Amino acid sequence: MRDLGFVHRWVPGSLPTTLVLLHGTGGDENSLLDFGGSLLPGASLLSPRGKVLEGGAPRFFRRFAEGVFDYEDVEARTQELADFLRAASTEFGFDLSRTVAVGYSNGANVAATLLLRRPEVLGGAVLLRAMTVLEDAPPSDLTGKNVLLLSGRDDPIVPLESATRLADDLLVRGASVDRVVLETGHGLTREDFDIAARRLRESP
Repeated sequence: MRDLGFVHRWVPGSLPTTLVLLHGTGGDENSLLDFGGSLLPGASLLSPRGKVLEGGAPRFFRRFAEGVFDYEDVEARTQELADFLRAASTEFGFDLSRTVAVGYSNGANVAATLLLRRPEVLGGAVLLRAMTVLEDAPPSDLTGKNVLLLSGRDDPIVPLESATRLADDLLVRGASVDRVVLETGHGLTREDFDIAARRLRESP
């Protein structure tokens, strides 16, 4: 197997859908495998490890403080991850138009920047606790991209207004966005799983 640039796990499946699993800060390529496999049994799973270390904890891009991002690094890491997905699609033989990013926290944020900066590498996304990262995102055409955005009303890390701005950024570019605010905080709940699983299993 050739070097694709990221430490990753690949689990082939029987369905045409590939879930791109993007962990939160401190996770790795194994963190969301069970979660993703249960969301859509039979889907292929591709799970890369973020390359940025924050106090030893892997992330997908740098930040200076909570909610304060290194925009040059965000851009570079987004492009690098998009190139990895293109290379992986060739290596493993999956269709990029049938990929759905399932990201949590920092992983959800990088999934959102992929949609806004490199929309050709994703067919859609499940964004769990995502916020606005790119304040001045460039124009892009997200027509046909289905996005599920699950936020926590009491999330101390992701302000609701930031998640709302992200939903608006995706909508104005043509994405179909389903925004659900749950009565919870930043951590994932059974309700997150149930909503995401239902949406993925209903998708064509």
